[in-house]
Amino acid sequence: MSIEDSQFLSSRRHFLARNAMGIGGVALAWLLHEQGLLAKPVKPELAGRSHTLLPKRPPGPARARAMISFFMQGGPSQMDLCDPKPMLDRWADKDIPVKIKYDDAAGASARVMPSHWKFKRHGQSGMDFSELLPGFGEIADELCLIRSMHTGVNNHGQSIHALNSGRTVAGRPSLGSWLTYGLGSENQNLPAYLVLRDPGSLPVEGTWNWSAGWLPGLYQGTVVRAREPRILNLEAPANLRGGGQRNYLDFLGALNRKHIRARPGELDLEARIASFELAARMQTSASGAMDISNESAATKNLYGIDEAATREFGTRCLIARRLVERGVRFVHVLSGNQSWDHHHGIKNSLPKACQKIDRPIAGLVKDLKRLGLLDSTVVHWGGEMGRLPVVQNERNAGRDHNTYGFSMWLAGGGFRAGHIHGATDEWGHHAVRDVVHHYDYHATLLRLFGLDSNGLVFKRSGREQSLTDGQPARVVEEILA
Repeated sequence: MSIEDSQFLSSRRHFLARNAMGIGGVALAWLLHEQGLLAKPVKPELAGRSHTLLPKRPPGPARARAMISFFMQGGPSQMDLCDPKPMLDRWADKDIPVKIKYDDAAGASARVMPSHWKFKRHGQSGMDFSELLPGFGEIADELCLIRSMHTGVNNHGQSIHALNSGRTVAGRPSLGSWLTYGLGSENQNLPAYLVLRDPGSLPVEGTWNWSAGWLPGLYQGTVVRAREPRILNLEAPANLRGGGQRNYLDFLGALNRKHIRARPGELDLEARIASFELAARMQTSASGAMDISNESAATKNLYGIDEAATREFGTRCLIARRLVERGVRFVHVLSGNQSWDHHHGIKNSLPKACQKIDRPIAGLVKDLKRLGLLDSTVVHWGGEMGRLPVVQNERNAGRDHNTYGFSMWLAGGGFRAGHIHGATDEWGHHAVRDVVHHYDYHATLLRLFGLDSNGLVFKRSGREQSLTDGQPARVVEEILA
């Protein structure tokens, strides 16, 4: 038996063991048997063929099986959080002697602004984090910190698209959609791709953040409400519960199958029917996955659910863990609109943004490791850009956009732990060593899922398109364990 086969069978045994005692597991086994697909690996399919979320064996060896992405929309300030720059202290309040690429020239200045916060090295790796992120410091030896990220487009929207869908333009499939297209899901009773949105607002670009673009709609993200009930209408009406609902769904399923047989290749129709069927199966699984009431007090404390400042975000982090435990492929945890976009008042606003997420995310990484899930789950933290080393808005100082050299980190799933990769210049403006472009990041991430960035393609308008789509992407071997 090959390594790939043993990995797939191990994953299937793991999945069946998790679900065999529940109604959802029985229903899924019946469904797979009815479709003649039980235990049959399925390769990623091109347009014009049937699309499902059944688990698919990747073409290469896989280290990762799931991903939780914490996207801090707006742009965390790297020189205030994880990329200390002593030069800013030496040049404090003086005009910077190098050229700066501003986004907002009207509000710009050349006056150097040092960090307001002290840095400390953490763990055996000696990874630097400021006093705003003590939780991140506690997990430093689990992290792969990239200090040399680059998209090169200083607008929020374009840089979000670059990091999330491979190009700077809207309308392309998101990263979560590509992963679910290529790999399917290990749990047929929950969506493969779930979005845990912020209660305050949607991020910039709204629904484009989890769009399937021109992939079949089956692969788009499913939004989970920020408040209870997190998914509406899961309970059937009283008059349809039990056998009445089962008869209704069987009849509807027969009509749908007849309808689609007469319309082969209608991907939107296939996706809609699949979504209806998934919605019915979710009645036995979704509420339980998002109910944290039975979690221990110690676990809730780990995620900061016992404190007002971290309760909401900590709850989403704990739900994210419960989802990947149950075989969900991709969980997108989003911040609100511009909540990290500190053009002014950074001295007061950055500590609040950090307080909300620091303890919960650190708790998640610790919990995943405790449960033996970190090795197979990628955790990502970062935004679409960083900030500049100079003052913006003199009366209430902040920092302008910077996409030429910024930081993000990854943990688990085959990334190198306790590792710092790349560097920015002495001002924290430009990535100058071991630069990682957004397409390099995507190619590297897909590799850990057993996928090839050039091989995972979808045929559209006569040509094959991919996440990296012809860009000079390279797998960054130096950040792999």
